[in-house]
Amino acid sequence: MRTFYYITLTVFVMSGSLVSGKTTKSSPALKSVEQIAAEVKPSVVKILQAGRAGLDGLGTGFVVSKDGLIATNLHVIGEARRLEVEMSDGTRHEVIEISATDSHWDLALLRVASAELKPLILADSDEVKQGQSVVAMGNPEGLGFSIVDGVVSEFPDIVNEVPMIRLAMPIERGNSGGPLLDRQGRVLGLLTMKSAVTANLGFAMPVNELKRLIEKPNPVPMARWLTIGVLNPQLWQPSLGARWTQHSGIIQSSTMGSGFGGRTLCLSGAALPEETYEVAVNVRLEDESGAAGLVFSAQDDDHYYGFYPSNGKLRFTRFEGPDVYSWTVLSEFASEAYRSSQWNHLRVRVEPGKITAWVNAQRVLVHEDTALRGGRVGLCRFRAPMAEYRGFRLGADLAEKPVPEALAGTIEKALDQFSASRGAREPTLDTLLDDPSASRRVLTDRRRELERQSAALKDLEKDLHRRSITRDLLTELAKPEDNIDLMRAALLLARHDNPEVDVPQYLQQFTRMVDELKSYPEIAKGTASAVKRLNRYLFDEGGYHGSRHDYESKANSYVSELLDDREGLPITLSVLYLELAARLNVPQVYGVPLPGRFMVGYKDGPEGELVLLDVFNKAKKLTVEQAAMELTERGELDKEYLEPATKRSIILRMLRNLLSSTMDQETAVKETLPYLDLVVAVEPESSVERLTRAQMNQRLGDKAAARADVQWIIEHFPESGPDELRAQLDQWMQALRQD
Repeated sequence: MRTFYYITLTVFVMSGSLVSGKTTKSSPALKSVEQIAAEVKPSVVKILQAGRAGLDGLGTGFVVSKDGLIATNLHVIGEARRLEVEMSDGTRHEVIEISATDSHWDLALLRVASAELKPLILADSDEVKQGQSVVAMGNPEGLGFSIVDGVVSEFPDIVNEVPMIRLAMPIERGNSGGPLLDRQGRVLGLLTMKSAVTANLGFAMPVNELKRLIEKPNPVPMARWLTIGVLNPQLWQPSLGARWTQHSGIIQSSTMGSGFGGRTLCLSGAALPEETYEVAVNVRLEDESGAAGLVFSAQDDDHYYGFYPSNGKLRFTRFEGPDVYSWTVLSEFASEAYRSSQWNHLRVRVEPGKITAWVNAQRVLVHEDTALRGGRVGLCRFRAPMAEYRGFRLGADLAEKPVPEALAGTIEKALDQFSASRGAREPTLDTLLDDPSASRRVLTDRRRELERQSAALKDLEKDLHRRSITRDLLTELAKPEDNIDLMRAALLLARHDNPEVDVPQYLQQFTRMVDELKSYPEIAKGTASAVKRLNRYLFDEGGYHGSRHDYESKANSYVSELLDDREGLPITLSVLYLELAARLNVPQVYGVPLPGRFMVGYKDGPEGELVLLDVFNKAKKLTVEQAAMELTERGELDKEYLEPATKRSIILRMLRNLLSSTMDQETAVKETLPYLDLVVAVEPESSVERLTRAQMNQRLGDKAAARADVQWIIEHFPESGPDELRAQLDQWMQALRQD
């Protein structure tokens, strides 16, 4: 049995005018590898994909038509991501359309907005002969536009029921989607797979399958293809161009807007609460030469107020037209409240007769102006530098309430050990000047101590946040099973790792989904009908899908990022599915904790047959027998795997996914301990996690914490447990008690 893996780094551009691919009666003369490299290189492209960690170089492709058609493998482009292609001269083009895809043949056609590309000629792959000399170009291991020659080892060779061209040539990660060429420089196929057994064996998809795809396109515009980072249209409506995306609760605006001065807007879909209201956001500029902040009283794209930092100052402007001649700068000023290059909290209060603004809780503006009222609120940006926004709020009163004096005193007292007395500056300097050299040494020691205290305070702040989330999560899971809010519990897991996750905002987004689904008559017709509607809503209309390119990313374990990007793991997709079904009162739908892949199960009636939905694969239906054959070696599933998963067990499974993602990292100890703490808090009887935590705390030098876990394991050691292991635990405890 052969073992193969897909290559993920190559794409190419092809000629739509030559899709027939038949060779002429007088075949062109053979060319040297050097000649082919020079002629083909301008038509080969590198494909860049915007994933959760930014742009990645993923593959190779080639031009197939002058007007911007590019061919590659489907596995190169992934799902739902923004794509760019880079030519050999460094020119980049953004992909504007997925012109065609075929999952069976692993092929994709992309389109860029260009009419000046050089297409490659497509040969007839049915004419491929064993032993034929061939050439390939791609980006192996990121080495852009590299060329290699070899021979056809066999054709056709059936791999996974697909006839392919087997090649005797070195193929590396990064060649996927690249052109396989004959010695006349014509395309015979697309490099697709390499063997995991030997370095000099690979496979290419015959180019005639690509021709069939060119002849029958199924175009999808990028606006429909994209889900990664796309703003929820129910919450936000970008306008005036530019790119607005969202990730982990942070909205990002990049590229120039189409309005005058690079102006671009993103208006909130929320209705104003009252005649008097407040709007607030945290904003950070990539560069102080830019401008970005709040808009309010927006009548349309050209009429609104804006309050935002610009060139290091704060600006309050009334916009009453499309260009600078119809704008009025009502106030522009510098303020010590503004923190350059950092996050700044902007808040504006709109009243019938005046507008008041704050920066970082300091009032900086009171202006009487009644020209514009009502309308909408949102975000704005000007010029080229990127900007980020988080914590957008709209309400009657958004002022941060002061900490009660008694509570503040208690907190300050608890923090005294981390504080440093500063004293009056001038008297201190007079004393230090008696011996500047010695004073510098003492100051250096003090500074280092303060840095240590600062680091300790940061750790204390993290611990406080995590303990708070742990308490909230335990409170939620302590409720009766039917009353546990699984969506909130899953969002708390995401907030445990990222304090910026706004749980109420995501719950509001989820509630909107529930309200939208309530309006569909299929939901009330019974389980089978409701399941069909849920499947269409999530996977066909909503674009939710399993993560393949970034499967190992921790982001897939966060329900917040699932809602942002519509991409996740089987269990996060299942949580969304199950909670929608529960809120819609769809009966007999529950989580099925299968080994290796969590699924959703349902029965059409109490006595109905159990049907499994593989939500990672767009709710593909499976019988229990089919799932057993797919997920187990012996083709059988123990009954425990088919019992409905409790909400607590779902949270623990999500937690253990996060835990496993850190175990192989160099920073495993510090990354892993918070998850171990949370697992033990949720499931105190988890001896495996206690044992691991004891080992890690010992490595960190925290013997007291390690002793506590070892002592617990000893006290709960089963009577029938092996004596040798009991003795090892006793020896370990003795070692931990030694100073």
